[in-house]
Amino acid sequence: MMKSIVEEKLVSFKTLEQKVFAYVCELGRMITQVILENYDDELAKERDKKLYRDKGKRETSIKTVYGDVTYSRRVYRTEQEDGRIAHIYLLDQAMQMEKIGLISTNLAEKIALTVTESPYRVSAEVISDTCGQTISHGGVWNLIQELGERISEEEDYAVKQMEADQAEGEKAVGILFEEMDGVWLRMQDSGHKKAPKQEMKVFTMYEGWDKDSPKRSRLVNKKMLAGMEKSSRFHQKREALIEKIYDADEIGRRILNGDGGSWIKEIYDPEALFQLDRFHIYKEIKKKIRDTEAQEQIKELLEQKKVDEMLEYIQVYADSIESDDPKEKGSRNARELYKYLGNNREGLIPYRERGIELPEAPEGIVYKNMGVQENQNCTAITMRMKHRRMRWSVHGANNMAKALYRKENRELIDTIERYTDGEIFTMQMEEIVKTLSAARAPKKDGKGNPYVETITHHMPLLDAMRTASRKAFARTFC
Repeated sequence: MMKSIVEEKLVSFKTLEQKVFAYVCELGRMITQVILENYDDELAKERDKKLYRDKGKRETSIKTVYGDVTYSRRVYRTEQEDGRIAHIYLLDQAMQMEKIGLISTNLAEKIALTVTESPYRVSAEVISDTCGQTISHGGVWNLIQELGERISEEEDYAVKQMEADQAEGEKAVGILFEEMDGVWLRMQDSGHKKAPKQEMKVFTMYEGWDKDSPKRSRLVNKKMLAGMEKSSRFHQKREALIEKIYDADEIGRRILNGDGGSWIKEIYDPEALFQLDRFHIYKEIKKKIRDTEAQEQIKELLEQKKVDEMLEYIQVYADSIESDDPKEKGSRNARELYKYLGNNREGLIPYRERGIELPEAPEGIVYKNMGVQENQNCTAITMRMKHRRMRWSVHGANNMAKALYRKENRELIDTIERYTDGEIFTMQMEEIVKTLSAARAPKKDGKGNPYVETITHHMPLLDAMRTASRKAFARTFC
């Protein structure tokens, strides 16, 4: 490599870095191939030969952060408990490589973390430029679809646990704060043609605000849920998420904050305390009432908790600006505001101002006015799925939502590890590597790379003439 650099007069460090990176990736692929094939040999020796009949080797490949590793492993014929014949790979089973496809955990994590920030094409370019692996935007899309479907299966299983009274939650809490809202997305049909917008449902729950955080803005034990399911199914999953963490019977008070949408009020707990989100109240007032003086009067009556007077004022205002002009919408808008606030009358007063006895906040937690959902929507969903002129299918949006909320819950990495190869080098694998290294150990002990020692075929760099640059490489990496 040094000779080619000198001959080509490549003095740019960028070029040098690229060449070294490519070479190290090639070396990593070769080492991985040898380790996998040696492991397969060990499994072949240790297997129950009566149960597993060797049918020869098959070539395959696995995508890693340093590129595609091509290797061969044996396929075995076996008889299942029901008498049916099956063909399996012991190597794939031993290394948990059957879960989400032949892709390493490291690469899957990098793809998922990148695609939750950037579009599929950009993510594919980033992965291809920064790893030894070249991947298309279709490959990135496929991984997210598979991951999203697996997360949905987990949610469905949690619902079944809840309905069978087998929920895992044991934690007791004085108040559980719940907030829900929708995010409207641009949609497309199966032919990639523009379709009507649809609402993604988003849920956030938390126990309060951290007393010691700056400005007390950090939520305690925050968990989110998002998806494109129908409202009834979404609420089942929401309740299952709650009961996976908390003992539902030991929650002192549940307080729900929302924008008044009909689907939001379809709650499981009839005793939950509902309040209309303050942000949406003021947004509707500003949207429906053009007169700024009237706006301020309505807000003032609301702040003074004079709900009846406020509704009466809106009605009088609507009558006062009534017009025969069909284009004049002022009166109609005011009546829509009256209807919106009237339908959510029970939630107009914040929970802290209703004179309700509330449990005392635990140590380190404070209770504040609710209204965090808009911010949660923005950070978890909106920044990735809106404002980029992108359109979604229902299926694609749902799967992306699953990855996004798991990332916001700091559970995405754990989720990926459950569905990829996991900890690929188990203790058994380490023993095999050590055994192979010992068999080829030099007579004189010294420093060495146990992975390089397992390689039995020609290595372009290690077996080449020992120039000064190659000696430096060997000292560094071997």
